Amino acid sequence: MAVELYCVRADFGRYSQHFLEGGYIAIGWLPEYDLSKIQKRDELYPLYKKSHPKDTSNVVIGQQVGQIARFLLEIKEDDYVIVPASNTEFIYYGIVQKDAYFYADNSDGCPFTHRKKVNWHKTPIQRSQFSVPFQNTIRSSLTVFYIKHKRNFFTSIGHPELISEYDKKVEFDYYKTILNKILELDDQEFEILITHILNALGFEGSEHKGKVGDGGVDATGELNVANMAKIKLFVQAKRYKLGARISANVVKALRSNIPSGGQGAFITTADYQKKAKDIAVENGFPRIGLINGNQLVDILAESWEDIPDEFKDKLDLKVGLVPN
Repeated sequence: MAVELYCVRADFGRYSQHFLEGGYIAIGWLPEYDLSKIQKRDELYPLYKKSHPKDTSNVVIGQQVGQIARFLLEIKEDDYVIVPASNTEFIYYGIVQKDAYFYADNSDGCPFTHRKKVNWHKTPIQRSQFSVPFQNTIRSSLTVFYIKHKRNFFTSIGHPELISEYDKKVEFDYYKTILNKILELDDQEFEILITHILNALGFEGSEHKGKVGDGGVDATGELNVANMAKIKLFVQAKRYKLGARISANVVKALRSNIPSGGQGAFITTADYQKKAKDIAVENGFPRIGLINGNQLVDILAESWEDIPDEFKDKLDLKVGLVPN
């Protein structure tokens, strides 16, 4: 049976530590009922309606019951689950245990009574090392949801044996092919492409800065989020051969050139050493988003319609980033 992947939130990370220390995941709907005898989703509807008489919308009821059923009936032994940490830069992951469900009181300080036993990997993992589609998926507003990007997850945590050989080959060939196309650009073309991507993502005033003495900053841009927040971004964009890993010193050099109030991004066709990832989110310094080669391909795919035609022609790709 295939191993599946789910996310169970802990009230925006508020109870993440309870999950980790207690060895469980949990939900808080229908706290007055022990749900250990539930066998079908339909059995949950009368319980939910009785417990939430003010919920009259079939859409709302269906969504909430669906999440409860997913937790109880779909998440099974040996499936993987993730929970976002209170520090949103990180997530934790674990494996669901045998005979997982139990009905608990809240004596440990967590108010959620419906729980499943989980063997947690104690060290958190940075969100930034996952693909862009994966990161977008876990922004879902749902409490319990299925994650389809299993290949990226299992590769990132060092368990590629859980991926089928066919899926491994399809993903590898896709990213490798597109990255080799990007590597055909020269340094200036690559930096300008990154500027166009920033524009496509909504950054205003994005401009190419790369030149001798630029202090490591190749592009800048400002993102205004509905006039509620502004982000001034300073970007370094570098082409490196596939398989290379950027060191902490290179990332630290960019950090030294980010002014107060700004944030950084390092975008490359390669990847990063672990120390570089730690430096990028070190407390007390400007945050630096690290975008590796595969993530760059994901972002390019999402932004493709807004990329100028001359770059589309140069890369010789069509919609979906399939080579012509």
